[in-house]
Amino acid sequence: MFCRNCGQQIEDNAAVCIHCGVAKGQGTKYCNNCGAETLPNAAVCTKCGVALAVQPAEGERKSKLTAGLLGIFLGGLGIHNFYLGYTGKGIAQICLSFCFGAGAIWGFIEGILILTGNINKDAKGVPLKE
Repeated sequence: MFCRNCGQQIEDNAAVCIHCGVAKGQGTKYCNNCGAETLPNAAVCTKCGVALAVQPAEGERKSKLTAGLLGIFLGGLGIHNFYLGYTGKGIAQICLSFCFGAGAIWGFIEGILILTGNINKDAKGVPLKE
C-alpha cells in the first residue's frame, strides 16, 4: 500500500504514513495501490486501473457545528438529519414529535452527540468538518 499524500510505501495496518504523517487514505496526489502520481480529482489510477477514493472538497463537507445546533434547537423537526442527508430519520422524528412529543428529546440528544464527535459523518459517509 502507498500513501496517497507522498507516494511512499506504508504498512497495510498503519494508521498514518511514517514519512509525511498524513492519515492513511488521505491525500489525492498518488495511487494507494501502485504509488503512481495521479490527478487530484481522478476516480481511477491511469497506471494500474484501481478506483481511487476521491476526497470531498471542503465546501461539500457538512458543518459539525451547524448539524449539532440544528439538532439541539430544531431536533424535533429532524432538521439536522435532513441537513446531513438522513431523510428517513428526519421524517421519523417529525412523526414522533407530532404523535408522542419524543422527537424533540431524540433530536436534542443527537445534537449533543454530533457536537461531541460521536456522530461524525453524514449520510454519504463523508466526515463532518469542524
